[in-house]
Amino acid sequence: MSKAKELNKKLSYKRKNFWKGATQKESDKATNFSEGYKEFLNIAKTERESIDFFAKELKNRRFSDIDSGKKSKKIFRLSRNKNGAIALLGKKPISEGVNLIVSHIDSPRVDLKQNPLYEDSKINLGLMRTHYYGGIKKFQWVSTPLALHGVFIKKNGEKVKVSIGENEDDPVFVIPDLLPHLARKKQYSKKIGDAINAGKLNLLFNSIPFIDEKDEKIKHAVKLNALVLLNEKYGILEEDFLSAELQLVPAGKARDAGMDRSMVLGYGQDDRICAYTSAQAIFDTKNNDKTAIVYLADKEEIGSDGNTGAKSIFIIDFIADLLKYNKEKSDSATLRKTLINSQILSADVNAGINPNYHEVHEAENAVHIGFGVSVTKFTGAGGKGGSNDANAEFNSKIISIFEKENVNWQIGALGKVDEGGGGTIAKFMAEHGAEVIDCGPGVLGMHSLYELTSKADIYSAYKAYNTFFEKA
Repeated sequence: MSKAKELNKKLSYKRKNFWKGATQKESDKATNFSEGYKEFLNIAKTERESIDFFAKELKNRRFSDIDSGKKSKKIFRLSRNKNGAIALLGKKPISEGVNLIVSHIDSPRVDLKQNPLYEDSKINLGLMRTHYYGGIKKFQWVSTPLALHGVFIKKNGEKVKVSIGENEDDPVFVIPDLLPHLARKKQYSKKIGDAINAGKLNLLFNSIPFIDEKDEKIKHAVKLNALVLLNEKYGILEEDFLSAELQLVPAGKARDAGMDRSMVLGYGQDDRICAYTSAQAIFDTKNNDKTAIVYLADKEEIGSDGNTGAKSIFIIDFIADLLKYNKEKSDSATLRKTLINSQILSADVNAGINPNYHEVHEAENAVHIGFGVSVTKFTGAGGKGGSNDANAEFNSKIISIFEKENVNWQIGALGKVDEGGGGTIAKFMAEHGAEVIDCGPGVLGMHSLYELTSKADIYSAYKAYNTFFEKA
């Protein structure tokens, strides 16, 4: 080896392709791990369904509800069917700080409005009014099969769960697009973001009118038939829509992608990929000095507001109760110091380099699909606006741990400067004084109906989170 090559190898930073460097055993682990992940994506298409999934997992793994009074090192709390925290007590006092991984379980989608059902009397079709949730490209949601998920809460308090469109014998729904022959003025003359007006995202629900041989002039007979069908199946009235939460998501299952089956294509991987991998990581943690916590948050896609979002007091209250549970002081000063002493991974996805749009990325500072989990010092937009911007010391510590434990990792930034940008939960966690850095897999087609990830990066994220709990 020449001196130049030797120095280049010694001094230069180079990403490591997971598949190129992994043993067959490690490659098989990555492939096998993705099978459980795909099942999770199929089951958990909403935040409520995600919490239902984790509730069953927690029971199977003998975790105890912190409010149950049972003493255990494995505890949890779920809140309002939309967020939760999982904890594994460590050897050190909680007041010396915790190792916390926070991800979110909501994804961009299209919601039904509170009073959604109506009939277009001109053409006798039953439709549903919608309101989109999060940063979607509206044109992607038309003329594609959609499933309806959610809950009705009846007047008597009974909760009725809804899932239509996922089974092979279920009907699916669609928001019909305008044919290209008539789209010249309505769509083609507009910017892509304005081509589909939000008011045009009305769901086609049904078309057969209610038939009454004694009354041939029924007003809104198609709408009435929709109500009859819903009442027969779920026992609900139109008034029950007013307190319902109903969401439209892409119908169908997550699938292997690529001829080599090296990738996963599926809805909601931002950010359920991090929720699943961090939960599996804490389940498999065997030896942790510091208390490990996974926080599953809601409403990240709309700013982390609300009583189930990362801005709420939920996680702080949980840590305060953990202190009491562990028979430590839980006064305000102790809680503040606990948070300041803590280390947090904001587990959210980053943008992988899109092969069709290299120009929006800077290859040297962007995420490469298949090269491991991304360590992202800052997100934000423009001049790092809305970013946590992690401290160099903590950045170095995380990288060193990953290196030592043979975790495939890479640095990553969310696009070129001034190309756009985006934020994560990191900045809200950092408000409590903890050390925080973003860490998650790369995604292609983020916020689209079908996002693409590498099985190498899914497994690397799991391994990174497990290493963080055991070694940080």
